[in-house]
Amino acid sequence: MSALSPARPPEGFGSLDDQTLDEVLDVLDSLRERDRSVGIVSHVADLRRRVHAQLEVVKGRAGSVVRLRGEA
Repeated sequence: MSALSPARPPEGFGSLDDQTLDEVLDVLDSLRERDRSVGIVSHVADLRRRVHAQLEVVKGRAGSVVRLRGEA
């Protein structure tokens, strides 16, 4: 079992230009290829399209529900 190492980027993904966002996603892909996990909390639509494994939190009347979307 590995320890979680939370990190918070100094700025949000929404402020990145397309080229920088591509570079960030390439780094995240390389981490995943080495069996590392990275969690992203974002409202940026381009990230939702490009990050295939997602946990989606949906607000409901009886409380929130978490759904797994895409490939894990």
